[in-house]
Amino acid sequence: MRIALTGSSGLIGKALLRSLHADGHETVRFVRREPAVPGEARWDPRSGYVDPAGLEGCDAVVHLAGAGVGDRRWTAAYKKEIRDSRVLGTAAVARAMAALDAPPPVLVCGSAIGYYGDTGERAVDEGAPAGAGFLPSVCVDWEAAARPARDAGIRTVFARTGLVVAAEGGAWGKLFPLFRAGIGGRLGNGRQYWSHISMHDEVAALRHIIDTPGLTGPVNLTAPQPLTNREVTAAMGRVLHRPTVLAVPAPALRLVLGEFAGDVLGSQRVLPSRLLESGFAFRYPGIEESIRAALP
Repeated sequence: MRIALTGSSGLIGKALLRSLHADGHETVRFVRREPAVPGEARWDPRSGYVDPAGLEGCDAVVHLAGAGVGDRRWTAAYKKEIRDSRVLGTAAVARAMAALDAPPPVLVCGSAIGYYGDTGERAVDEGAPAGAGFLPSVCVDWEAAARPARDAGIRTVFARTGLVVAAEGGAWGKLFPLFRAGIGGRLGNGRQYWSHISMHDEVAALRHIIDTPGLTGPVNLTAPQPLTNREVTAAMGRVLHRPTVLAVPAPALRLVLGEFAGDVLGSQRVLPSRLLESGFAFRYPGIEESIRAALP
């Protein structure tokens, strides 16, 4: 297959790219600079430009580009960057695909379980409505921006990803050094649910979506059993053989992270109903095996 990707330099994008290449698939990586090597194509999400030649002949487009939610403190300017990087980029890709005479048959658009907001102890799946707050509103606009592709008859799937267990980046990449140093611990009261997924299963799920014609609309990419932060903390300690007696009080998190602390302390108990119904089998459904799989 020939597959186009945006966000191929990000945590998930790099892993997906490695997986596709390992199986002999051809890829086209959309980059914001001038293409430097074969297999690259130009795009500029802010201006809406996407090189149509990079999309022609593709069997799928996987759109993962977006500014990191936890990379910087949420100033007004950075919140705008978080929203614009997702909404403008998605709209550009969707319009470019829809304008082709023979568009790629499927668009897998990155999204996030942030769509559901704080669900407390209530378990939710793809049938649940959007939550309230900044991240849910971003996710709603993000997914709505793909409408040109859907209107053109392109199978469009929103991969609502949870917390990816990976040592090399993302939220978990920041946890591993702390726990290895013996200073990891629960965040706040630890009762908030974390819906995680191993990197292996994240990539496998994205590829499953590409290969499963019946899948369309939102699909949660999370392990079958969400756990509380307290349970995740204990599992990290067991796998890394480190104490986990320290805790980060909620006020300290709010001081350091600002508005983003509300999402760190929030609870999201998200179930992958549509993924399981479509026949996907998790390789690492449990937290301890996901953590071990992430270790070098």
